[in-house]
Amino acid sequence: MTTTLGARPAPGRGRARARHRLTVLAFTAPAVLGFVLFFGYPLVATVVFSFTRYDLINPPELTGLANYEFMFKDPLLVKAITNTLWFVVVLTLARTAFALGVASVIARLKSGVGLIRTLCYLPSLAPPVAATLVFFMVLRPNGGPVDSFLGWFGVDSPLWFSDPAWAKPGITAIMLWISGDLMIIILAAILDVPQEQYEAAELDGAGPVRRWWHVTLPTISPVLLFGVVNSVILALQLFTQAVVAGSAGSGAADATGSTKYLGFPDNSTLTFPVYLYAQGFRYFDMGYAAAMATLLFVISFGVTILLVQRMRKNSSAEEGGPGA
Repeated sequence: MTTTLGARPAPGRGRARARHRLTVLAFTAPAVLGFVLFFGYPLVATVVFSFTRYDLINPPELTGLANYEFMFKDPLLVKAITNTLWFVVVLTLARTAFALGVASVIARLKSGVGLIRTLCYLPSLAPPVAATLVFFMVLRPNGGPVDSFLGWFGVDSPLWFSDPAWAKPGITAIMLWISGDLMIIILAAILDVPQEQYEAAELDGAGPVRRWWHVTLPTISPVLLFGVVNSVILALQLFTQAVVAGSAGSGAADATGSTKYLGFPDNSTLTFPVYLYAQGFRYFDMGYAAAMATLLFVISFGVTILLVQRMRKNSSAEEGGPGA
């Protein structure tokens, strides 16, 4: 049986295709609607409000690029960006290295692996507020466990969340303590490395360190890059730990428990999201807050794209594809 070009499909087949498309659309509709309502619409509304003066009470007033122009004149925004960049660099490197180190140690254990793995993962399940308050009590300068331990050796404990020089390292320590989720992911990647590669390296005379450096790291590099991307996004969005640490360190909060001094001490914990929150919900300058949110989205999206492209280039080079 022959068919001619441009022949119409059978009516029954056309109805089957239409029914299949409607079925697919019905199953994907909840996800599509959720994406449009809870991501697409808020994103578009944020961009629109960024060109207005809006206080959540009066109707928005179009101001053009005034909010974006003010960013270049706002000294507190520069401080918030500096603090956020500090966390992006330090927290990303420390969190990835810490998770890799813990996962490498657990992977070499012979007994009690399940218990230790569970103990390392459990802190990541703690609510951020509770985890920050626990760390504040542990690092408390006067009478805290760390202060008492250092006192046995005649060492004065830092003031931590009351000292601008130690507030960011203290928050970084909190984030390392709750990085068990990344540790589990890296541990799974390490355990998935083919044993034959280790045996081949051992036959070539490679010791444990060289096997870890030349076999483990190259094999799990895509997972490590995922950890870097995840940590960068986490650092760019750091909010709860900074607010709670500043509130606990200042010792001054209102009846609801909210801190009166965002960024305490001396704006050292004033991250970009914290300053965005202050502009939008404390000073009710929602137009400027929307402009800051738009800038944060653009930066986060750009950094993620660059890192993903880097990951693709590395994968292509390892497989000998284009760009190798």
